[in-house]
Amino acid sequence: MNELKTIGNYRWTICALVFFATTINYLDRQVISLLKPYLEADGLFGKDPASYESVYANIVISFQIAYALGMLLVGGIIDRFGTKIGYALSLFGWSLAAIGHAFAKGPVGFGVARAALGVPEAGNFPAAIKTTAEWFPKKERALATGIFNSGTNVGAIIAPMVVPLIAVTLGWQWAFIITGAIGLIWLVFWKVMYDTPEKKLAKGQLKQSEYDYILSDKEETVAADGSELKKISWFKLLTFKQTWAFFLGKLLTDPIWWFFLFWLPAFLKEQYGLTGTQVSFPIALVYTMTTVGSIFGGWLPKRFMERGMDANKARKTAMFIYALFPLLVLSAQKMGSYNMWYAVIIIGIAASSHQAWSANIFTTVSDMFPKRAIASVTGIGGMAGAVGGIMIAKAAGLLFDHFKAAGDIRVGYGIMFMICATAYIIAWLVMHALVPKFKKIELD
Repeated sequence: MNELKTIGNYRWTICALVFFATTINYLDRQVISLLKPYLEADGLFGKDPASYESVYANIVISFQIAYALGMLLVGGIIDRFGTKIGYALSLFGWSLAAIGHAFAKGPVGFGVARAALGVPEAGNFPAAIKTTAEWFPKKERALATGIFNSGTNVGAIIAPMVVPLIAVTLGWQWAFIITGAIGLIWLVFWKVMYDTPEKKLAKGQLKQSEYDYILSDKEETVAADGSELKKISWFKLLTFKQTWAFFLGKLLTDPIWWFFLFWLPAFLKEQYGLTGTQVSFPIALVYTMTTVGSIFGGWLPKRFMERGMDANKARKTAMFIYALFPLLVLSAQKMGSYNMWYAVIIIGIAASSHQAWSANIFTTVSDMFPKRAIASVTGIGGMAGAVGGIMIAKAAGLLFDHFKAAGDIRVGYGIMFMICATAYIIAWLVMHALVPKFKKIELD
Protein backbone atom coordinates (compact mmCIF):
# COMPACT_ATOMS: atom_id res chain seq x y z
CA MET A 1 0.00 0.00 0.00
CA ASN A 2 2.86 2.41 0.85
CA GLU A 3 4.48 1.63 -2.50
CA LEU A 4 1.19 2.37 -4.26
CA LYS A 5 0.94 5.76 -2.52
CA THR A 6 4.55 6.57 -3.43
CA ILE A 7 4.20 5.62 -7.08
CA GLY A 8 0.65 6.90 -7.61
CA ASN A 9 -2.37 5.11 -9.03
CA TYR A 10 -3.88 7.29 -11.76
CA ARG A 11 -3.30 4.48 -14.25
CA TRP A 12 -6.00 2.48 -12.44
CA THR A 13 -8.43 5.36 -13.00
CA ILE A 14 -7.71 4.96 -16.71
CA CYS A 15 -8.29 1.21 -16.35
CA ALA A 16 -11.66 1.96 -14.73
CA LEU A 17 -12.68 4.14 -17.67
CA VAL A 18 -11.84 1.34 -20.10
CA PHE A 19 -13.67 -1.15 -17.87
CA PHE A 20 -16.88 0.89 -18.05
CA ALA A 21 -16.56 1.34 -21.81
CA THR A 22 -16.21 -2.42 -22.22
CA THR A 23 -19.22 -2.97 -19.94
CA ILE A 24 -21.31 -0.68 -22.15
CA ASN A 25 -19.96 -2.41 -25.25
CA TYR A 26 -21.23 -5.80 -24.14
CA LEU A 27 -24.44 -4.47 -22.63
CA ASP A 28 -25.41 -3.02 -26.00
CA ARG A 29 -24.23 -6.14 -27.82
CA GLN A 30 -26.28 -8.61 -25.77
CA VAL A 31 -29.64 -6.86 -25.70
CA ILE A 32 -30.97 -8.53 -28.85
CA SER A 33 -30.31 -12.07 -27.57
CA LEU A 34 -32.46 -11.36 -24.51
CA LEU A 35 -35.23 -9.77 -26.59
CA LYS A 36 -35.33 -12.67 -29.08
CA PRO A 37 -38.56 -14.19 -27.61
CA TYR A 38 -40.31 -10.79 -27.63
CA LEU A 39 -39.26 -10.09 -31.22
CA GLU A 40 -40.43 -13.55 -32.31
CA ALA A 41 -43.77 -13.02 -30.56
CA ASP A 42 -44.25 -9.72 -32.43
CA GLY A 43 -43.57 -11.46 -35.75
CA LEU A 44 -40.40 -9.45 -36.38
CA PHE A 45 -38.43 -12.49 -37.57
CA GLY A 46 -40.85 -13.24 -40.41
CA LYS A 47 -43.97 -15.34 -40.87
CA ASP A 48 -42.43 -18.83 -40.71
CA PRO A 49 -41.54 -19.95 -37.17
CA ALA A 50 -39.63 -22.92 -38.61
CA SER A 51 -36.99 -20.52 -39.95
CA TYR A 52 -36.65 -18.29 -36.88
CA GLU A 53 -33.30 -19.79 -35.81
CA SER A 54 -31.77 -19.15 -39.23
CA VAL A 55 -33.25 -15.65 -39.37
CA TYR A 56 -31.80 -14.87 -35.95
CA ALA A 57 -28.44 -16.35 -37.02
CA ASN A 58 -28.43 -14.08 -40.09
CA ILE A 59 -29.14 -11.03 -37.92
CA VAL A 60 -26.24 -12.04 -35.64
CA ILE A 61 -24.04 -12.58 -38.69
CA SER A 62 -24.83 -9.10 -40.02
CA PHE A 63 -23.31 -7.71 -36.83
CA GLN A 64 -20.27 -9.93 -37.10
CA ILE A 65 -19.61 -9.12 -40.75
CA ALA A 66 -19.76 -5.41 -39.93
CA TYR A 67 -17.59 -6.00 -36.85
CA ALA A 68 -14.99 -7.80 -38.98
CA LEU A 69 -15.02 -5.03 -41.60
CA GLY A 70 -14.79 -2.46 -38.82
CA MET A 71 -11.63 -4.15 -37.61
CA LEU A 72 -10.11 -3.48 -41.03
CA LEU A 73 -10.47 0.22 -40.32
CA VAL A 74 -10.49 1.07 -36.64
CA GLY A 75 -7.11 -0.32 -35.60
CA GLY A 76 -5.25 1.80 -38.11
CA ILE A 77 -7.38 4.85 -37.32
CA ILE A 78 -6.70 4.53 -33.58
CA ASP A 79 -2.97 4.02 -34.17
CA ARG A 80 -2.94 7.13 -36.37
CA PHE A 81 -5.14 9.51 -34.35
CA GLY A 82 -4.70 8.16 -30.83
CA THR A 83 -6.94 6.54 -28.29
CA LYS A 84 -8.66 9.66 -26.96
CA ILE A 85 -10.26 10.64 -30.27
CA GLY A 86 -10.61 7.11 -31.63
CA TYR A 87 -12.29 5.66 -28.53
CA ALA A 88 -14.72 8.59 -28.27
CA LEU A 89 -15.82 8.34 -31.91
CA SER A 90 -16.24 4.59 -31.61
CA LEU A 91 -18.42 4.73 -28.51
CA PHE A 92 -20.52 7.61 -29.82
CA GLY A 93 -21.18 5.67 -33.01
CA TRP A 94 -22.22 2.43 -31.37
CA SER A 95 -24.44 4.21 -28.84
CA LEU A 96 -26.46 5.80 -31.65
CA ALA A 97 -26.64 2.47 -33.49
CA ALA A 98 -27.84 0.67 -30.34
CA ILE A 99 -30.66 3.20 -29.96
CA GLY A 100 -31.48 2.77 -33.65
CA HIS A 101 -32.58 -0.87 -33.07
CA ALA A 102 -35.78 0.48 -31.50
CA PHE A 103 -36.97 1.64 -34.92
CA ALA A 104 -36.44 -1.66 -36.79
CA LYS A 105 -39.60 -3.22 -38.27
CA GLY A 106 -38.42 -6.65 -39.42
CA PRO A 107 -35.42 -8.91 -40.19
CA VAL A 108 -33.92 -6.46 -42.70
CA GLY A 109 -34.24 -3.56 -40.28
CA PHE A 110 -32.58 -5.50 -37.48
CA GLY A 111 -29.86 -6.64 -39.86
CA VAL A 112 -29.11 -3.02 -40.80
CA ALA A 113 -29.15 -1.93 -37.15
CA ARG A 114 -26.81 -4.76 -36.16
CA ALA A 115 -24.42 -3.86 -38.98
CA ALA A 116 -24.47 -0.21 -37.88
CA LEU A 117 -23.64 -1.37 -34.35
CA GLY A 118 -20.85 -3.72 -35.44
CA VAL A 119 -18.58 -1.22 -37.20
CA PRO A 120 -18.07 1.24 -34.31
CA GLU A 121 -18.12 -1.50 -31.64
CA ALA A 122 -15.02 -2.91 -33.35
CA GLY A 123 -13.09 0.04 -31.93
CA ASN A 124 -13.41 -0.97 -28.28
CA PHE A 125 -10.70 -3.59 -27.95
CA PRO A 126 -8.03 -2.03 -30.21
CA ALA A 127 -8.44 1.21 -28.24
CA ALA A 128 -8.52 -0.60 -24.88
CA ILE A 129 -5.40 -2.66 -25.56
CA LYS A 130 -3.53 0.38 -26.85
CA THR A 131 -4.58 2.35 -23.76
CA THR A 132 -3.30 -0.45 -21.52
CA ALA A 133 0.05 -0.54 -23.34
CA GLU A 134 0.37 3.25 -22.96
CA TRP A 135 -0.54 3.35 -19.28
CA PHE A 136 0.90 0.14 -17.77
CA PRO A 137 4.31 -1.54 -17.57
CA LYS A 138 4.48 -5.03 -19.05
CA LYS A 139 4.16 -6.89 -15.74
CA GLU A 140 0.80 -5.20 -15.00
CA ARG A 141 -0.72 -5.34 -18.47
CA ALA A 142 -2.36 -8.76 -18.20
CA LEU A 143 -3.91 -7.80 -14.85
CA ALA A 144 -5.15 -4.48 -16.23
CA THR A 145 -6.48 -6.28 -19.31
CA GLY A 146 -8.19 -8.85 -17.11
CA ILE A 147 -9.85 -6.08 -15.10
CA PHE A 148 -11.15 -4.08 -18.05
CA ASN A 149 -12.05 -7.27 -19.92
CA SER A 150 -14.23 -8.25 -16.97
CA GLY A 151 -16.45 -5.42 -18.15
CA THR A 152 -17.69 -7.85 -20.80
CA ASN A 153 -18.98 -10.02 -17.98
CA VAL A 154 -20.51 -7.17 -16.02
CA GLY A 155 -22.32 -6.02 -19.15
CA ALA A 156 -23.56 -9.56 -19.67
CA ILE A 157 -24.70 -9.74 -16.02
CA ILE A 158 -26.54 -6.42 -16.08
CA ALA A 159 -28.29 -7.14 -19.38
CA PRO A 160 -30.40 -10.15 -18.29
CA MET A 161 -31.30 -8.38 -15.06
CA VAL A 162 -32.63 -5.19 -16.66
CA VAL A 163 -33.44 -5.84 -20.33
CA PRO A 164 -36.37 -8.28 -19.84
CA LEU A 165 -37.73 -6.04 -17.08
CA ILE A 166 -37.66 -2.99 -19.35
CA ALA A 167 -39.26 -5.02 -22.17
CA VAL A 168 -42.10 -6.21 -19.93
CA THR A 169 -42.82 -2.81 -18.40
CA LEU A 170 -42.08 -0.34 -21.21
CA GLY A 171 -41.77 -2.44 -24.36
CA TRP A 172 -38.79 -3.93 -26.18
CA GLN A 173 -38.07 -0.66 -28.01
CA TRP A 174 -37.21 1.10 -24.76
CA ALA A 175 -34.74 -1.64 -23.84
CA PHE A 176 -32.66 -0.61 -26.86
CA ILE A 177 -33.08 3.12 -26.24
CA ILE A 178 -32.19 3.13 -22.53
CA THR A 179 -29.17 0.83 -22.79
CA GLY A 180 -27.88 2.68 -25.88
CA ALA A 181 -28.06 6.06 -24.15
CA ILE A 182 -25.71 4.99 -21.33
CA GLY A 183 -22.69 5.28 -23.61
CA LEU A 184 -23.33 8.97 -24.18
CA ILE A 185 -22.83 9.58 -20.45
CA TRP A 186 -19.44 7.79 -20.54
CA LEU A 187 -18.20 10.22 -23.19
CA VAL A 188 -18.31 13.08 -20.69
CA PHE A 189 -16.00 11.28 -18.25
CA TRP A 190 -13.65 10.20 -21.06
CA LYS A 191 -13.25 13.77 -22.32
CA VAL A 192 -12.50 15.13 -18.85
CA MET A 193 -10.31 12.36 -17.43
CA TYR A 194 -8.34 10.77 -20.28
CA ASP A 195 -5.09 11.78 -21.94
CA THR A 196 -1.69 10.23 -22.57
CA PRO A 197 0.73 9.89 -19.63
CA GLU A 198 2.99 12.53 -21.22
CA LYS A 199 0.19 15.09 -21.38
CA LYS A 200 -1.07 14.24 -17.88
CA LEU A 201 2.46 14.73 -16.54
CA ALA A 202 2.80 18.06 -18.32
CA LYS A 203 -0.51 19.22 -16.80
CA GLY A 204 0.61 18.21 -13.30
CA GLN A 205 -2.12 15.53 -13.08
CA LEU A 206 0.32 12.60 -12.94
CA LYS A 207 3.19 12.06 -10.54
CA GLN A 208 6.68 11.84 -11.98
CA SER A 209 7.16 8.61 -10.02
CA GLU A 210 4.13 7.00 -11.64
CA TYR A 211 5.17 8.23 -15.08
CA ASP A 212 8.61 6.67 -14.60
CA TYR A 213 7.02 3.43 -13.38
CA ILE A 214 4.73 3.23 -16.41
CA LEU A 215 7.75 3.56 -18.71
CA SER A 216 10.06 1.40 -16.57
CA ASP A 217 10.33 -1.33 -19.21
CA LYS A 218 9.89 0.83 -22.26
CA GLU A 219 11.47 -0.93 -25.21
CA GLU A 220 10.92 1.58 -27.97
CA THR A 221 11.49 5.30 -28.16
CA VAL A 222 9.88 8.05 -30.16
CA ALA A 223 12.23 9.30 -32.82
CA ALA A 224 12.92 13.02 -33.09
CA ASP A 225 11.07 13.16 -36.40
CA GLY A 226 8.01 11.46 -34.90
CA SER A 227 8.51 8.27 -36.91
CA GLU A 228 7.32 6.16 -34.01
CA LEU A 229 3.85 7.59 -34.63
CA LYS A 230 3.74 6.50 -38.29
CA LYS A 231 1.14 3.88 -39.12
CA ILE A 232 2.39 0.39 -39.99
CA SER A 233 0.64 -1.19 -42.96
CA TRP A 234 -1.28 -4.42 -42.60
CA PHE A 235 0.81 -5.88 -45.43
CA LYS A 236 3.94 -5.34 -43.34
CA LEU A 237 2.35 -6.77 -40.20
CA LEU A 238 1.10 -9.86 -42.03
CA THR A 239 4.69 -10.84 -42.87
CA PHE A 240 5.30 -11.75 -39.20
CA LYS A 241 4.49 -15.12 -37.63
CA GLN A 242 3.53 -13.23 -34.47
CA THR A 243 0.63 -11.59 -36.31
CA TRP A 244 -0.58 -14.95 -37.61
CA ALA A 245 -0.31 -16.53 -34.16
CA PHE A 246 -2.62 -13.88 -32.75
CA PHE A 247 -4.88 -14.06 -35.82
CA LEU A 248 -5.36 -17.84 -35.57
CA GLY A 249 -5.67 -17.80 -31.78
CA LYS A 250 -8.55 -15.33 -32.06
CA LEU A 251 -10.10 -17.12 -35.05
CA LEU A 252 -10.33 -20.37 -33.09
CA THR A 253 -11.42 -19.09 -29.67
CA ASP A 254 -13.46 -15.89 -30.10
CA PRO A 255 -16.35 -17.81 -31.73
CA ILE A 256 -16.85 -19.76 -28.51
CA TRP A 257 -17.54 -16.58 -26.57
CA TRP A 258 -19.85 -15.35 -29.35
CA PHE A 259 -21.76 -18.62 -29.14
CA PHE A 260 -22.25 -18.42 -25.38
CA LEU A 261 -23.18 -14.74 -25.61
CA PHE A 262 -25.85 -15.08 -28.29
CA TRP A 263 -27.21 -18.60 -27.68
CA LEU A 264 -27.08 -19.18 -23.92
CA PRO A 265 -30.59 -17.73 -23.37
CA ALA A 266 -31.91 -19.88 -26.24
CA PHE A 267 -30.18 -22.98 -24.81
CA LEU A 268 -31.84 -22.44 -21.43
CA LYS A 269 -35.19 -22.08 -23.16
CA GLU A 270 -34.84 -25.13 -25.41
CA GLN A 271 -33.24 -27.44 -22.87
CA TYR A 272 -35.00 -26.40 -19.66
CA GLY A 273 -38.00 -24.32 -20.73
CA LEU A 274 -36.82 -21.05 -19.16
CA THR A 275 -38.30 -17.90 -20.67
CA GLY A 276 -38.35 -14.16 -20.01
CA THR A 277 -36.97 -13.16 -16.62
CA GLN A 278 -36.48 -16.84 -15.69
CA VAL A 279 -33.17 -16.82 -17.57
CA SER A 280 -31.87 -13.82 -15.64
CA PHE A 281 -30.32 -15.60 -12.67
CA PRO A 282 -28.64 -18.48 -14.57
CA ILE A 283 -27.11 -16.03 -17.05
CA ALA A 284 -26.08 -13.66 -14.27
CA LEU A 285 -24.40 -16.57 -12.47
CA VAL A 286 -22.45 -17.57 -15.59
CA TYR A 287 -21.14 -14.07 -16.16
CA THR A 288 -20.42 -13.49 -12.48
CA MET A 289 -18.16 -16.52 -12.70
CA THR A 290 -16.49 -15.10 -15.81
CA THR A 291 -15.67 -11.88 -13.96
CA VAL A 292 -13.60 -13.91 -11.52
CA GLY A 293 -11.99 -15.81 -14.40
CA SER A 294 -11.05 -12.60 -16.21
CA ILE A 295 -9.30 -11.03 -13.22
CA PHE A 296 -7.66 -14.30 -12.15
CA GLY A 297 -6.52 -14.79 -15.74
CA GLY A 298 -4.53 -11.57 -15.53
CA TRP A 299 -3.26 -12.22 -12.01
CA LEU A 300 -1.81 -15.72 -12.54
CA PRO A 301 0.95 -14.87 -15.07
CA LYS A 302 1.86 -11.84 -12.96
CA ARG A 303 2.25 -14.20 -10.01
CA PHE A 304 4.40 -16.55 -12.08
CA MET A 305 6.66 -13.65 -13.06
CA GLU A 306 6.96 -12.44 -9.47
CA ARG A 307 8.24 -15.92 -8.59
CA GLY A 308 10.99 -15.69 -11.18
CA MET A 309 9.41 -17.17 -14.32
CA ASP A 310 10.21 -15.25 -17.50
CA ALA A 311 7.31 -13.42 -19.18
CA ASN A 312 7.08 -15.81 -22.13
CA LYS A 313 6.90 -18.97 -20.02
CA ALA A 314 4.50 -17.35 -17.56
CA ARG A 315 2.10 -16.35 -20.33
CA LYS A 316 2.31 -19.70 -22.15
CA THR A 317 1.86 -21.73 -18.95
CA ALA A 318 -1.16 -19.71 -17.85
CA MET A 319 -2.79 -19.98 -21.29
CA PHE A 320 -2.27 -23.76 -21.35
CA ILE A 321 -3.99 -24.08 -17.97
CA TYR A 322 -6.93 -21.99 -19.20
CA ALA A 323 -7.19 -24.10 -22.37
CA LEU A 324 -7.86 -27.27 -20.35
CA PHE A 325 -10.96 -26.18 -18.43
CA PRO A 326 -13.33 -25.83 -21.43
CA LEU A 327 -13.01 -29.59 -21.94
CA LEU A 328 -15.56 -29.87 -19.13
CA VAL A 329 -18.23 -28.66 -21.57
CA LEU A 330 -18.24 -32.17 -23.06
CA SER A 331 -20.13 -33.23 -19.93
CA ALA A 332 -22.52 -30.24 -19.75
CA GLN A 333 -25.60 -31.89 -21.21
CA LYS A 334 -25.08 -35.17 -19.37
CA MET A 335 -24.67 -33.41 -16.03
CA GLY A 336 -27.53 -31.05 -16.87
CA SER A 337 -29.85 -34.04 -17.28
CA TYR A 338 -29.49 -34.58 -13.52
CA ASN A 339 -29.83 -30.93 -12.57
CA MET A 340 -29.90 -27.79 -14.71
CA TRP A 341 -27.48 -26.00 -12.40
CA TYR A 342 -24.72 -28.50 -13.14
CA ALA A 343 -24.86 -27.48 -16.80
CA VAL A 344 -25.00 -23.79 -15.89
CA ILE A 345 -21.93 -24.09 -13.65
CA ILE A 346 -19.96 -26.06 -16.26
CA ILE A 347 -20.75 -23.45 -18.91
CA GLY A 348 -19.75 -20.80 -16.38
CA ILE A 349 -16.37 -22.49 -15.87
CA ALA A 350 -15.80 -22.68 -19.62
CA ALA A 351 -16.79 -19.04 -20.12
CA SER A 352 -14.51 -18.06 -17.21
CA SER A 353 -11.65 -19.88 -18.87
CA HIS A 354 -12.32 -17.99 -22.08
CA GLN A 355 -12.03 -14.67 -20.26
CA ALA A 356 -8.82 -15.76 -18.56
CA TRP A 357 -7.50 -16.84 -21.96
CA SER A 358 -8.69 -13.57 -23.52
CA ALA A 359 -6.86 -11.41 -20.96
CA ASN A 360 -3.62 -13.11 -21.95
CA ILE A 361 -4.03 -13.46 -25.71
CA PHE A 362 -4.67 -9.71 -25.88
CA THR A 363 -1.55 -9.08 -23.82
CA THR A 364 0.57 -11.15 -26.22
CA VAL A 365 0.11 -8.29 -28.72
CA SER A 366 1.93 -5.81 -26.46
CA ASP A 367 4.45 -8.56 -25.66
CA MET A 368 5.27 -9.00 -29.36
CA PHE A 369 4.71 -5.60 -31.01
CA PRO A 370 5.77 -1.98 -30.38
CA LYS A 371 3.09 0.41 -29.22
CA ARG A 372 2.58 2.06 -32.60
CA ALA A 373 1.35 -1.25 -34.08
CA ILE A 374 -0.76 -2.55 -31.18
CA ALA A 375 -4.18 -1.25 -32.28
CA SER A 376 -3.58 -2.44 -35.85
CA VAL A 377 -2.58 -5.96 -34.78
CA THR A 378 -5.48 -6.08 -32.32
CA GLY A 379 -7.75 -5.09 -35.20
CA ILE A 380 -6.38 -7.92 -37.35
CA GLY A 381 -7.05 -10.43 -34.58
CA GLY A 382 -10.43 -8.93 -33.86
CA MET A 383 -11.38 -9.32 -37.50
CA ALA A 384 -10.32 -12.98 -37.32
CA GLY A 385 -12.44 -13.49 -34.22
CA ALA A 386 -15.44 -11.89 -35.92
CA VAL A 387 -14.99 -14.12 -38.99
CA GLY A 388 -14.93 -17.12 -36.66
CA GLY A 389 -18.07 -15.76 -35.04
CA ILE A 390 -19.78 -15.57 -38.44
CA MET A 391 -18.92 -19.20 -39.14
CA ILE A 392 -20.12 -20.46 -35.76
CA ALA A 393 -23.34 -18.43 -35.96
CA LYS A 394 -24.17 -19.81 -39.39
CA ALA A 395 -23.34 -23.35 -38.29
CA ALA A 396 -25.45 -22.98 -35.15
CA GLY A 397 -28.43 -21.62 -37.04
CA LEU A 398 -28.37 -24.45 -39.59
CA LEU A 399 -27.77 -27.13 -36.96
CA PHE A 400 -30.52 -25.93 -34.67
CA ASP A 401 -33.10 -25.54 -37.44
CA HIS A 402 -32.25 -29.05 -38.69
CA PHE A 403 -32.42 -30.80 -35.34
CA LYS A 404 -35.45 -28.81 -34.20
CA ALA A 405 -37.26 -30.05 -37.32
CA ALA A 406 -36.01 -33.58 -36.52
CA GLY A 407 -37.53 -33.29 -33.05
CA ASP A 408 -34.41 -33.08 -30.87
CA ILE A 409 -32.52 -29.77 -30.90
CA ARG A 410 -30.36 -31.08 -28.04
CA VAL A 411 -28.25 -32.99 -30.58
CA GLY A 412 -27.36 -29.68 -32.23
CA TYR A 413 -26.25 -28.25 -28.90
CA GLY A 414 -24.19 -31.38 -28.26
CA ILE A 415 -22.26 -30.83 -31.50
CA MET A 416 -21.68 -27.16 -30.69
CA PHE A 417 -20.45 -28.04 -27.20
CA MET A 418 -17.84 -30.39 -28.70
CA ILE A 419 -16.50 -27.47 -30.73
CA CYS A 420 -16.50 -25.22 -27.66
CA ALA A 421 -14.63 -27.79 -25.58
CA THR A 422 -11.68 -28.39 -27.91
CA ALA A 423 -11.08 -24.98 -29.49
CA TYR A 424 -8.68 -23.62 -26.88
CA ILE A 425 -6.24 -26.49 -26.70
CA ILE A 426 -6.05 -26.49 -30.51
CA ALA A 427 -5.44 -22.72 -30.49
CA TRP A 428 -2.69 -23.06 -27.88
CA LEU A 429 -0.88 -25.69 -29.95
CA VAL A 430 -1.15 -23.59 -33.12
CA MET A 431 0.16 -20.45 -31.40
CA HIS A 432 3.02 -22.34 -29.75
CA ALA A 433 4.03 -23.88 -33.09
CA LEU A 434 4.12 -20.47 -34.77
CA VAL A 435 5.69 -18.48 -31.91
CA PRO A 436 7.59 -20.62 -29.37
CA LYS A 437 8.50 -17.37 -27.56
CA PHE A 438 6.50 -14.14 -27.36
CA LYS A 439 9.51 -12.01 -28.33
CA LYS A 440 9.03 -8.40 -29.38
CA ILE A 441 9.68 -7.78 -33.06
CA GLU A 442 11.50 -4.77 -34.47
CA LEU A 443 9.85 -2.60 -37.12
CA ASP A 444 11.90 -0.44 -39.47
